[in-house]
Amino acid sequence: MTDPSTDGFDSHGAFESQGDGFSLTTVPFDSHAEATDAEYRIVVRVPTLDATTEESVAEAVREGWFETFERRVADAPGVTRAAIDVPAPTVERDADTVRVAFAFEHDDPARAADAAKALAEYVEGTYVEGIVPGYTYEPPVADLLTRARRHGDEGDGEGSSGAMPL
Repeated sequence: MTDPSTDGFDSHGAFESQGDGFSLTTVPFDSHAEATDAEYRIVVRVPTLDATTEESVAEAVREGWFETFERRVADAPGVTRAAIDVPAPTVERDADTVRVAFAFEHDDPARAADAAKALAEYVEGTYVEGIVPGYTYEPPVADLLTRARRHGDEGDGEGSSGAMPL
């Protein structure tokens, strides 16, 4: 029998077993979820702004982008639908990558997996909201922008202009 704490990820359609944990298939960024007897963890790695552009990005823009991303992602714990106390994430940056990590406890593996998914998807949404216009982006950011534009063009018939807010 597997460790009961991994059952939520094992049975969740959005997670795929990978090595010593699980990856979330609904986000284009590198993600790693794991369960131990004590806690659940989800780590999402996103590229820095300048790691995704063809052009050079000024230092002031790079720093402003990171500071804004870090502040916004701190609100992620509020997106879980379950009564889970999720402490603020740790956010670390190196030359090309920002690592966002959440750790929390929960007694229901299925709800814990749902919460991990919501947290990772919040990181993705926060990243997309922070994309700075005026640059030529490379994948996966270019793909996210294309998908957002396509979704915006479809509209909902209820006041949607089809324009992508940036």
